[in-house]
Amino acid sequence: MRFRHSLARLALALALASGRPDAHALVGAQPDGRFADRVAMVLMRGPGEAGFCSALVLDARTLLTAAHCLRAVRDMAVHYRDASGAPVVIPVEAALAHPQYRPDAIRARAVSIDIALVRTAAPLDSRFVGAALASGDGPEVGESVILTGFGAMSDGDWKSGGSLRSVTLAVREPASPVLVWAADPGGRVAGACSGDSGAPMWSRDGATALAIATWAQAPHGRGCGGLTQGPRLAPLRRWIEDARRRLDGGD
Repeated sequence: MRFRHSLARLALALALASGRPDAHALVGAQPDGRFADRVAMVLMRGPGEAGFCSALVLDARTLLTAAHCLRAVRDMAVHYRDASGAPVVIPVEAALAHPQYRPDAIRARAVSIDIALVRTAAPLDSRFVGAALASGDGPEVGESVILTGFGAMSDGDWKSGGSLRSVTLAVREPASPVLVWAADPGGRVAGACSGDSGAPMWSRDGATALAIATWAQAPHGRGCGGLTQGPRLAPLRRWIEDARRRLDGGD
């Protein structure tokens, strides 16, 4: 019960912060309501701190996020605001990370698939719809993608997060069959930041989720607003569907 109260306080703080005119969730981004029916937050608690990630809605009880966002189920919840703007917090009852996720991947220079599914204890509001996932080989280098998340305007500034905002980036090299790398085509500071892990990268028309953000850096090193990276979803669709069935209690 104490944890649920702490999550509710975090959700309320985010709701208040998102009303600030300078709360530029995502670096270089603008408010964007087009995706409010397909993106929510995953709140999590760790030792001595609480934070959040972004998540892509797959159905009324299943969301896709970054595997590094997972905590013990009792330490996670899904958060969004209802039609009146009041915070809604729904406990997570189950979660499943991709079997090839490695928390030490960067240090070990190992391959890691940083995605996970979470299942809520109760359905989301009826306004939410399952996002369409990409199939095929795109996007190509140079193609525009829309990154949408709840993250902060600068590294670690959690209070500036909480609003759903979007920024248009361009896919850049290196070309990869498993990862999307994206940055602002004009070189301005723009991209994922704290709280944007799990944020979807959409096709240029906003119809299809191509990837989710799992890593970012500043233009000249550690931080935010430079390069954004994440796994392509098309090659992972089979695992995603199998994981959904497992979380639903199927085979």
